[in-house]
Amino acid sequence: MKTTNYSKIAEKYDKNQFRVKEIKLDYDLKDHLESNKQPEYSVLDLSCGTGLYLEKQVHYFNEVNIRWNGLDLSDQMLKKASEKVPNVEFINANVEDMPYHSDAFDFISNNYAFHHYSNKEQALNEVYRVLRKGGIYKLHNISIHDMSKWWVYHYFPTAYYEDLKRFWNKDVIFNELTVRGLEVNLKIEYKMEKIKVNDYLDYAVNREISVLTLIPDNDYEEGLERMKYDIKTNTDKTIVNDFAEMFCIAKKL
Repeated sequence: MKTTNYSKIAEKYDKNQFRVKEIKLDYDLKDHLESNKQPEYSVLDLSCGTGLYLEKQVHYFNEVNIRWNGLDLSDQMLKKASEKVPNVEFINANVEDMPYHSDAFDFISNNYAFHHYSNKEQALNEVYRVLRKGGIYKLHNISIHDMSKWWVYHYFPTAYYEDLKRFWNKDVIFNELTVRGLEVNLKIEYKMEKIKVNDYLDYAVNREISVLTLIPDNDYEEGLERMKYDIKTNTDKTIVNDFAEMFCIAKKL
């Protein structure tokens, strides 16, 4: 399985406004804190990247006594994160061998990262180990098996086949969490709509969507030229686009 070198795209990662704007108050974290009152909490953002999630949550929960932690394999992404939220303990480490003691965290968030793990089974073993009894592991990702008409796959078809190598489907995720003794609630949010191709060209040019860094350069250039040609011939060109997000809440029993 090919892997994305995030140190190379750290500088332009936050330029994707979809990524920045979509992060709101984490209501699953809020619900967990409200239903489990205690003097102090420990929260880990797994594969925290440039700290977009942590930046928002630290602000939203500033009156709650939370020890915030972020782990990522890219030191360049962590450098960006530490500049955003200096009051978080960041660690440069692999999710498959986390440098935390067992039963360390009340809540673990894991956003748009699980497909990057080379040994997903071991990653889940580690999540289970460092999660406290009654704690929550929240896995949030795109659900590529339910979104074959995504604009990325429309213009860069080899990207879909790369993603099939990286992403588990929802049944596998549900089963792998369940057999480890977690109580799982998994849902898929899906939408299909027409989009203007011109609105997405900058995201293709920026090439920080991870799968676009994995396809051959000639496939990427060909897809980019197709986008530009479609826009040149019709600035209002639209295509059907679908998108599916998976939200998985797993509680350690």
